[in-house]
Amino acid sequence: MGHPYVLTFTCADQSGIIHAITGAILEVGGNIIEQAQFTDVGSGLFCLRTRFESSEPDVALVHESLVRGTARFEPAITLRAEGTRRRILIMVSKADHCLVDLLYRHETGELPVDIPLVVSNHGDCRAQAERHGIPFVHLPVTPETKRSQEDVLLGLVDEHAIDVVVLARYMQVLSDDVCRALPGRIINIHHSFLPAFPGGDPYQQAYTHGVKLIGATAHYVTAELDQGPIIEQDTARVSHRHSVDDLKRLGRDMERQVLARAVRWHVEDRIIVDGNKTVVFS
Repeated sequence: MGHPYVLTFTCADQSGIIHAITGAILEVGGNIIEQAQFTDVGSGLFCLRTRFESSEPDVALVHESLVRGTARFEPAITLRAEGTRRRILIMVSKADHCLVDLLYRHETGELPVDIPLVVSNHGDCRAQAERHGIPFVHLPVTPETKRSQEDVLLGLVDEHAIDVVVLARYMQVLSDDVCRALPGRIINIHHSFLPAFPGGDPYQQAYTHGVKLIGATAHYVTAELDQGPIIEQDTARVSHRHSVDDLKRLGRDMERQVLARAVRWHVEDRIIVDGNKTVVFS
C-alpha cells in the first residue's frame, strides 16, 4: 500500500501542465487514484485536485518533487498527507443547531476533523460543547472589548494550530483585521435572503412579503460583509401555507446541511478560490 496524498494546484492555463504534474508524481513512485480539473475561461485560471499514492512517506520530499517539476508554471500548490486531519475552531452565539450538527458529525466520524475548542460570545452553548468533551471558551463581546477579544481569538487560532474557523451561527461581525489575518480560513453560514431582508428577524420579514423560496448560503468571510466567495447553497419552496415557525424550521435544516457540506469540502481540499467565486470539486 502506498502513502495517500491530496494535491491542489492552480496556475495560469497553458499547455503541458498535466504532463509536468504526472511526471513529478511518477518521480516519487506515485499512482493517481482520482483527479479533477477545471479551467475558468474568464480568468484563465487552471484548477486541479488530485488524490494519489506514493511510495515516498515524507510529505516534504513529495512536495519538493512537485515544486521542482512544475516550477515553470509558477503555480500555487497545497499538498496534504490524506490522513492528516484539519483542525477547526467553531464559533457560535445562542442558536445551537449548526453547532450540534457539526459535533454529531465529528463524534460519529462523518466529519474527519479535530475540534480543539468552541468559542462563543454567550454562555448558552457550553453544555453542548462539553457534552462532547470539547473545551468551551466564553469571549463576551461589547463595543469596548471587541478589539481585545479578537486578539484573544487570534491567539487561540495560533495556539491550537487552527486550520479553519467555522461560524456556526455566530452573530458578531468579525473585524477587517481578523478577516485579513485569516484569508480563506473562515466559513460562515446564513440565510439566503440577503440583501432583501437584513437584520435580526429575516424569516418574519420573508413571511410578511410572501416569499416562495427560502435558502441557506455558506461562504468564505472577507472584509466586505457577506460578500465573500460562495461555497454552497440550497433552497426550498414554500407557500402561503407555511407559518413563520415553518420557515425557521426549514431554514435551520438547510443551514445545518449546507454548512456541513461546506466544511467537509474545505477540509478535504475540494475548494479552490477563484477571485470572488469558488471552484468546488465535490
